[in-house]
This record gives sequence, C-alpha cells and structure tokens, in this order.
Amino acid sequence: MFSFSPLVSYLLSPLLLLLLLSIFGVELAAATTTKIGNGYRLISIEESPDGGLVGHLQVKQKNHIYGPDIPHLQLYVKHETENRLRVHITDAEKQRWEVPYNLLPREQPPSLKQTIGRSRKNPITASEYAGSELIFSYTTDPFGFAVKRRSDSQTLFNSSSDQSDPYGEMVFKDQYLEISTTLPSDASLYGLGENTQPHGIKLYPNDPYTLYTTDVSAINLNTDLYGSHPVYMDLRNVGGEAYAHAVLLLNSNGMDVFYRGSSLTYKVIGGVFDFYFFSGPTPLAVVDQYTAFIGRPAPMPYWALGFHQCRWGYHNLSVVEDVVENYRKAKIPLDVIWNDDDHMDGHKDFTLNPKNYPRPKLLAFLEKIHSQGMKYIVIIDPGIGVNSTYGVYQRGLANDAFIKYEGKPYLAQVWPGAVNFPDFLNPKTVEWWGDEIRRFHELVPVDGLWIDMNEASNFCSGLCTIPEGKICPNGTGPGWICCLDCKNITKTRWDDPPYKINASGLEVPVGYKTIATSAYHYNGVLEYDAHSLYGFSQSIATHKALLGLEGKRPFILSRSTFVGSGHYAAHWTGDNQGTWENLKYSISTMLNFGLFGVPMVGSDICGFYPQPTEELCNRWIELGAFYPFSRDHANYYSPRQELYQWETVAKSARNALGMRYKLLPYLYTLNYEAHINGAPIARPLFFSFPNFTKGYGLSTQFLLGSSLMVSPVLEQGKSEVKALFPPGTWYSLFDMTQAIVSKEGHYLSLDAPLHVINVHLYQNTIIPMQQGGMISKEARMTPFSLIVTFPMGATKGEAKGKLFLDDDELPEMKLGNGYSTYIEFYATVSQGMVKVWSEVQEGKFALEKGWIIEKVTVLGLKGIGGAFAMEVDGNQVVDTSNVEFSATEHKYTEKLEEGGDKRKNVMVDIKGLELPLGKKFAMSWKMGIKG
Repeated sequence: MFSFSPLVSYLLSPLLLLLLLSIFGVELAAATTTKIGNGYRLISIEESPDGGLVGHLQVKQKNHIYGPDIPHLQLYVKHETENRLRVHITDAEKQRWEVPYNLLPREQPPSLKQTIGRSRKNPITASEYAGSELIFSYTTDPFGFAVKRRSDSQTLFNSSSDQSDPYGEMVFKDQYLEISTTLPSDASLYGLGENTQPHGIKLYPNDPYTLYTTDVSAINLNTDLYGSHPVYMDLRNVGGEAYAHAVLLLNSNGMDVFYRGSSLTYKVIGGVFDFYFFSGPTPLAVVDQYTAFIGRPAPMPYWALGFHQCRWGYHNLSVVEDVVENYRKAKIPLDVIWNDDDHMDGHKDFTLNPKNYPRPKLLAFLEKIHSQGMKYIVIIDPGIGVNSTYGVYQRGLANDAFIKYEGKPYLAQVWPGAVNFPDFLNPKTVEWWGDEIRRFHELVPVDGLWIDMNEASNFCSGLCTIPEGKICPNGTGPGWICCLDCKNITKTRWDDPPYKINASGLEVPVGYKTIATSAYHYNGVLEYDAHSLYGFSQSIATHKALLGLEGKRPFILSRSTFVGSGHYAAHWTGDNQGTWENLKYSISTMLNFGLFGVPMVGSDICGFYPQPTEELCNRWIELGAFYPFSRDHANYYSPRQELYQWETVAKSARNALGMRYKLLPYLYTLNYEAHINGAPIARPLFFSFPNFTKGYGLSTQFLLGSSLMVSPVLEQGKSEVKALFPPGTWYSLFDMTQAIVSKEGHYLSLDAPLHVINVHLYQNTIIPMQQGGMISKEARMTPFSLIVTFPMGATKGEAKGKLFLDDDELPEMKLGNGYSTYIEFYATVSQGMVKVWSEVQEGKFALEKGWIIEKVTVLGLKGIGGAFAMEVDGNQVVDTSNVEFSATEHKYTEKLEEGGDKRKNVMVDIKGLELPLGKKFAMSWKMGIKG
C-alpha cells in the first residue's frame, strides 16, 4: 500500500527531479568536492586485552563547518574472524549512538579510556596489524588506515588522501562524519540500498546513493527508499582472476554516499564509524561472511515459495472467495491469499470489519482453505489509531508503548487518521505487541503477517494536534491527505541538522512525512538516530510474537528493512508501476536484496499501479514466477489484474508457475542453503561465473541457485530475447532436448513467443524436481525426478546436486531433529560408464513420507548402451524389469556460434524407478556410443 498519491508520485518525474536537482545542484556539487577538515593525528596505540588494538586520535585543526570537531577519538581494531576485520572509531570521552547491541548482536568494543594524551607508545612510521587474511595498516599524521588482503596483497580500502583527491581527510563532528576510500577505476561495486537503480545492478558513478528509510514510491529512481543497507560488494578482475570483498558501515543515521568511480565518500549525520571488512574472495564467500555476522536469512515455510495473490481493494469476503475460486477454475497454482487493509474496521490494526468481513464467515472460509493447504495473510501497519473505544490503543497507552514528543505520545496520521507509533526499542512495547498479535490470532488464525508503512510513514510532518470540530480523516477524499493541525519543527538541531542529506532525492527535511526526528524512544534514544531501524525493530518484535504463538515457523513480509532484517523477514520491493521499465528494474532490486542477506524477495507482479497492459502482465508473470517471493499485488485505484483476468495471461501463468511448482524442491533447498550460509536464492551471473567479466553488469538475466538461468523478455512487442550465455553447455528447462553450447561466452537471440520464458540449466548440475500441482501441499507429495547435466558429448565429467526436506512448520530449519533429510546427488561419466548415486543424511523423515524417485534424466551423453545395474542401500536390485531406458537426440540452437560441435548427442530418460528418497542408491550403465 502506498501513502503518496499516484499524482504525487507522477509529479516526482524525471523532469521535475532534474529541475529540483539543478536548484540544489550548487549545494550537492559542493558537498561532493569540498574538503571539510584536516584530519586527526594518532597520538597513542596499544594492544587491547582481547587481542585488538586501541588507539587515540586528536583533531589536527578545528573548524565549525557543520559544527565543531570532536577533539579526541578512540580507535578500536579487531580481527574478529579469519575473514572479518572491524574498525571502530568513536568519541573517546563520551558515549555516542550506535546500532543497539541487543538488536544486532555483536562484540562490544572496549570501554572508553581516560588516557587521552598519556601516550604509552608513539608510533612514528606506518605500521601493520595482521590477521590470517586481512591486514590493517595505518599512518599516524594525518591518521589514515588501509585494509589489505594477505593472499593477493590487494588494497581493499584506503582512507588516506592527498591534495589531488576530490575528498579530504576524515571528519568527525557530532552531526557530520566523513570518510573516504580510493578504489581501482575498474572495480565493480554493488549494494548501497535500498533504491531503484536505472542503470542496473552495478553502482553507477555520480548517481546519488542516499540511505535513509523513506516511504517514497519505488517508481522514483536513484532515491532513498524503504530500507537502509550501508554495505557494498567490490568485485575486481586482476589478471583474469576475480576477487570480491565487502565493506559494511554499521550506522543507522542518514547518510549520503558519493561514488565517483575511483573513490567513495561517506557523509553521515550522526553515530560512529563502525566498519566491517569481509575478505571474500568469491561473491558467495562474501555473502556467507556477511550473513554470519548480521544473522542468517530466516527459514521460510514451504508454502511461502508457492504463488501469492493480493490486492488493496478486496472490499468484502465474497470477493476474496471469488478470487480463490477463479484461480482454481483457471487451473493457476495458488498457495496464499492476502488482505490489504480491507478486512479492518476503520483501518485499525488487529480488527475485523463486522459488515464486510464478519468473523463467523471469515473463520468458515479459513477452515475451508486451510483444509486444502492454502494460507491467509493480512497487513498490519505500525500506526495505532488514537481512539478511546479501541482496546489496542488503550492497552498501548497503559503499557507506555508509544514514541514520545515532549512527554506525550507523538501524534501522526496514517490510514486510521490520528495515530501513535509503537516504540519497538522498549521491551514493554515488544511484550504488548506480542500480546496484541496473540489476541488477533485468536480472533483470526492468520498464517503470517505483512508489516507495511514502517519507515515509519506519516501523512503529516511536524508537531500535530487533532483538529476540533473536524472529522479526520473525513472518509471522502484520499486517505493520504494530512488532516491534522500541524506546525513544522525547526527549533532543534535534530530537526534541522547542519548537513542536509539528499532525503527523498529532493533534500527534504529529515522529518518530512515521518516521525519528527526530535521525538524520542525508550531510554531517551532520539528518532534522529534510530529512524532507519524502525522497520527492523518491528520485524524482530513481530517475529518473536509469531514464534510464541504455536511454535510454528513464522512468515513476515516487511517493507522497511535494515542490516539484519533478513534474519526475521521477507521483503517486497514496494510500490512499483505497471510499466516495462519497472519490470526491468525489479531484477536489479531483487538481486541487491540477495546481497543484503534478504534472499526472500520479489516485486509486485504486473505492477502496483496503474493497470498494466495485457502483454506486460504476460511477461511479468513469466519473470515473477521465478522471483524467490512470487506475489501479484495491485492498487485500490487500478482495475483488477489477477492472472485469470486475461486468458493469455492465464496461459502464461500456467506455463511459468507450472514450472515453478515443479521446481519447489530445488527452491526449498536454496532456501535451506540461504539459511545455512547466506547464499542468495536469486543471484547475478557473476556469482557462478566470477571470471566472466561480460556478466559483471548484467541486469536483465539472473540465476536461481548456481545453475538455473532465467532470461525474460523485458521489452514491449518482442518475441525473442537476446541472452548472454557464459561458456559451457546450457539446456532449456522447458525442452531439455534443446541445447546451447557457448565456447567463449556471448549473446544469442532466443525465440520467446508471448507464452514463453527462457530458462536454462547449466552443465555439471543435478536438480531435483517434482510433478507440480495447484498447491504446494499437493505438489510436495508427488514423485521426484532428477535432472543430470553433463557438458555436451562429454566422455569425462561429473555433476552434483542436493536436496533438503523437512517438516516446514518447525521453527528451526536444520538437520538432527528427526524431522529432516538431506541428500547429496552425484553423477559421473568416465571410460564409457555413467554412474548416478546419492548420499543420504538422516533418511528417516523422507522414508516416513514415502517419497520416491521415479525418473532420472541425463543430458549431454554420447549414447546409451547396456549393462544397467542398480543398488539401494548397498544391496543389488536384481529385478530391474520395470526400468525403461529411452534416448532422444539433442537439438542445437540454430544460431550456434561458429565452430560449435554438432555431433549427435542424446538425452537419456530412465523411467519406472521406485527409489526410496531416504535410502542411498547407485545406478550405472555403459554409455555405448551409437550413431
């Protein structure tokens, strides 16, 4: 749901933005080039008791640009793991705001020492502090530091500057912190979100990157959006070898990041410098190291990987019932039906509209869909309606649960009218919130919660009161028009900081359309500091509440996110448009969130508003069927766009979602891998092909896991797609006889009629599939098949795959609890023999479910022969009379590049198997080259 009207969003058009940016251009240009300070001098350094370094810095020459310099700083450096280095710089004399250690658990730096000026050591020359893989080095006057990777001597970060650099030395003031690093000009950078990046996944020099959680429609480009993720991945290719690392500045204050190509500068309006460096050197290793620190992605229930349908504007329960029935009639898979705020009584959280969603009828509906395995999710906004007859509000007041301004709950306006915002930094608020979720779940047994508007969004700005003699909102005009009596607050330095970040892409005040930044949370924490943590803290509180309900695995979808949000919640990319450009942008945003440790992500399929064209909706469901989180969602003011509304779209949906449901075991295994080691579900191509530099900026294709490549049509009127194929053999998933052999790796044009999306599987892979179905519960119980891919015509090769299965209701997703099975699949071709086998960990769960493998398909072989042998659990299977072999010749893409090998190779199907999934098996046969 949005808060800015469509009109306002359209007004923020590129033309208007250019005009406004030209007005602000002088200040923005100055901000990127002015050298603010002369830096600090390192006056002492010593080893800390925990094996790190503690140093003291003294300002060299004070000035008052953006406020006075903090004279003395404490430096703390620690190799926390083999591949993670922390560099923490704060005021040496008094405590400053940091991301709370209870929200994001991590090591505490040493307490501040009162030893300023009493130096025990006086380092005069540059020195080093080496870990097993990262090396920290520093210069003393002016103080600067560098981080190197030991294994290849590459400098990953260097904060020192000279006269020719467009940036100056480190600056540390109360409300203005600045630090920079040099970069090789050929480094490819990714991350620094959340924003809609028109140039694709690679950061683009001189584009604005502002981090401050804001309810601005995602249709606005290069603008700070709903989440704040001050982390970037740096990918370099040195001598043909790829090396990746990541840099996190753990800071929740608003910031501008200026990326110039050869350097990067942070300008932050508070907090501390708390840098974490992750050594990589592969993209997957980087995300593994990053999520090990910020929290592994939350495990998702199996049904969450099914298809979801939502709309703001399902006016009553009968409409929802019709939607579910129409999906069934159209034979389009559907797992989850959602309500935006239509189910609520007067837009109030944790309520039901007695007329449009009467509880007895809703419970009967839920009993019906639950018996089929379907799920139901509703929205919850953080703003609690100020209403003397509203129990949720009264209990919130009694628990002192709300954010304050001058001793009273801060008044704002969202959908119910006047609201107060819960303070999720307050332990009592977390308890009260959990109790309200418990009460609501007793009223309506929902299967998950959707937390929206949690940037936090406010339809008003400043200090507001409820107007006398006026109904607010009046129920006739748009709900997002402010109808409280409000006045701007500019009297504090928190509401009007000396440095203006480029908030909303327009340098609006930091309190614009959100909570006033001089409001305060529990223990006097300023909204100015904690603003970007609001959605994160709500996710934690909501997760705790859902976990405490029935002990089931929670599902939470949050709009606002911060570093660590993926440990608790999934994310959708907010209010997009039903346009071809937005279809394209959705890929970059999805891939970014994989880097941020939020792998369960997707965009509103077919666009939130306005209505998409029929052709666009066809192409969007073909792409959206392969988002990790796949949901159609539309706006109240748009015509209906469920997938069955157009017969052509229904056909595309049956095709693409039909394949998704066959791939559910593969997707669920990727969900497990994400939970265990952070690996994104959807990935840029450079994750699997890091040395293939053509893929570094590729933003129109992506991988699911390591080997499944999706190449959608993203342009109007096209019936073919130009796709980049890294070197190797690729097989079409929809027709596995079709093969593409790419020698060097380059673009090919593929046929893509209206109902076709190109999905290709890479060589050396084994993926598990099932037969699909209309709902994940049923699809999950169908027989399995394995797809094994070798390089085309290989006489020697190996392939690998894996499969994780568990009771997806359990909170933990792990082995060792008696309710899970993990299987590794292997295949080799060598000396004319083909072997396929499995290794099973904890097979009991899979055996109890009765799952079997009925078919194995092997691609890229030179032929089939005889001498078939099979064993299960080490015992020879004597009777293989039901096993059928068949071979189909592979067809090559017409536009195969010159010199391509067009010898006859075959796809081999082995059917009639009844291999128990929970037992290890092995099969082998002679290839027997034919033809």
